[in-house]
Amino acid sequence: MRRPDHQTQAGPTGAAGTTGVSAGAVLGPYLRTQAADFLRSLRLHRENTAPADTGSRSAEQAAAALRRSSRRIGSALRTFRTALDPLWAEQLRTELAWLSGTLAREHAYADRLTRLLEALHGLSGAPALPAARTSGEPADKGRPVLGVGAARAGALLERQLTLARTRAHSAALQALGSSRFHAVADAVALLASDVPFAAAAAGPAGELLSGPADLAEQRLLGAVAALPPDEPAKPYNEAHDAPWHQTRLLLRLHRYAHEVVSGAPDPVLAAAGHALDLHRDAVEAAGAAAAAARTPRIAPATAYALGVLHADQRHEVEAARTVFRASWPYAATGAARS
Repeated sequence: MRRPDHQTQAGPTGAAGTTGVSAGAVLGPYLRTQAADFLRSLRLHRENTAPADTGSRSAEQAAAALRRSSRRIGSALRTFRTALDPLWAEQLRTELAWLSGTLAREHAYADRLTRLLEALHGLSGAPALPAARTSGEPADKGRPVLGVGAARAGALLERQLTLARTRAHSAALQALGSSRFHAVADAVALLASDVPFAAAAAGPAGELLSGPADLAEQRLLGAVAALPPDEPAKPYNEAHDAPWHQTRLLLRLHRYAHEVVSGAPDPVLAAAGHALDLHRDAVEAAGAAAAAARTPRIAPATAYALGVLHADQRHEVEAARTVFRASWPYAATGAARS
């Protein structure tokens, strides 16, 4: 990211390190490395996946590595598409996004269940529960202990999310055995040895890569500046979730662009990125609690416990936004703090 005393340099992503080399000489090794990681992770996943269960720890780690390399390749294809064959880049980027999303669902359901059960345990074990804050109401007003409602809510969430995880696992295995995935794997295997560059990739890296990387940064800064203001009295405004999710995606694009041009992650934004990950997790957990509360014919105590759980996770959403703003190292206008 750009700092005031660096504004006369080529750009915020360290483009000075690309002086005298072509765009292809910088982008090619990065894409080949990510492609090799993808193929290595795929081999490990195949070696450790059992169709009859929900996946071993080794298989989960291999799937996570597959997602990481897929995201990085897809991000590079999107950000630096002017240096690549445009049709090939767009097709592969779309397919990698499909693959990453498919593989992510099983992990997301497992993490969501763990988060919600831990939150329920904390709420039911407290002498009083935090009430949802409303305008004019004191923030420390409590509610009775959840008791049996928490146990029934936990059992309901476990049934629903375990079923969703099992289905996601089956869908992932089906996807990995499909002709669509084999076409993606073949394309990545070719990428590991031969990157389909456009003629422009022979041009200077400082011009062809720094410009798109700067644009990715400016989009991130604009998204942060446009985030809705904090509204502590209205923690349930789900309409405000979308711009925060978009900011998280733009931050990831910026981080990966920085990796390509500078050769290393940008440590300055690590805390802010972590806060946005927690924000997404809390939003999705709150949604799962709300969905469970809409289950027909559940006991009032169960519905109440799920309502309190939803409120708890929406307050976690608020907390993540506060942490993000505190850890964001640049002013809302995009200029760096001194």
